[in-house]
Amino acid sequence: MTAKIEFKAMGCQNMAVLDAPAPRARPKLQHVPEWFEAWEQSLSRFRDSSELSQLNRSGGAPVRVSEPLWSVLQLALRAEEQSHGLVTPAVLDALERAGYDRSFDTLQDGTNGRPQAGVAAVIDLSRLETEPTTRTVRLPAGLRLDFGGVAKGWAAQQAMQRLSPYGPALVDAGGDIAISGLQSGGQPWPVGVADPFEPEEDVAVLNLGRCGVATSGTDYRRWKKDGVWQHHIIDPRTGLPATSDVLSATVVAPTVVEAGLAAKIVLISGSQAGMQWLEARPSYAGLLVLADRQRLFSSKMNQYVD
Repeated sequence: MTAKIEFKAMGCQNMAVLDAPAPRARPKLQHVPEWFEAWEQSLSRFRDSSELSQLNRSGGAPVRVSEPLWSVLQLALRAEEQSHGLVTPAVLDALERAGYDRSFDTLQDGTNGRPQAGVAAVIDLSRLETEPTTRTVRLPAGLRLDFGGVAKGWAAQQAMQRLSPYGPALVDAGGDIAISGLQSGGQPWPVGVADPFEPEEDVAVLNLGRCGVATSGTDYRRWKKDGVWQHHIIDPRTGLPATSDVLSATVVAPTVVEAGLAAKIVLISGSQAGMQWLEARPSYAGLLVLADRQRLFSSKMNQYVD
């Protein structure tokens, strides 16, 4: 018997499920929103008082950061390295230029953000300095960070790991999903992949055990700026919202952080290069929905599809 809790945090709807008797599971699940609140206060760029906002305002001075921020920063730097710069936390200025200058909750009316002129390349991270022994970070002048999906994936993974000693656990942080293993009866968890053209319908239902799954798409977090639709996935090569024939990319990977990174790489790369990238990595599986409504499944994804 499973118990679950649903709550809002990090600008999205979240859910945690624990496959254990309700009297045992519910007290544990009640802590999950508290964890997310603490992490958001550390990692959100939308809170002026957050640790990340203070770091972004540090003006080049060294700042000692908390363990959560340090961990997420290391994941973000690793993502940039593994993606050869295609996914980077150095996109805050570009996001604000595109109009994403406040929490998405306030952009859902379709209005544009604060007008900002000019387009510049995303700043290189090579001058960012970190000192592991003291968890000290020095941002070079002009560099501000946005952790975006990396923070959500990290939070889902952390919450899942904290819940898993009490039973099989699934944590969904706005579509970034961490799963500890099969349900207690040995059956997989069914995870629906929403159709970006018909959000109430599923493109597929995935049957999953221990893994991470994430979807990156340009169909939901979007808004109008100067009458033109914009979205939150920045292509660092242009400093602009990515132009791609992929509307949404769903990836299953060993961890949710890996899945989130892979989904973003595939979306920015486009369907042809993205599918080749997936097929070259046997531990990943992908499902792409293209702007022309075509659906592409990587060879490994077939083992998960209901």
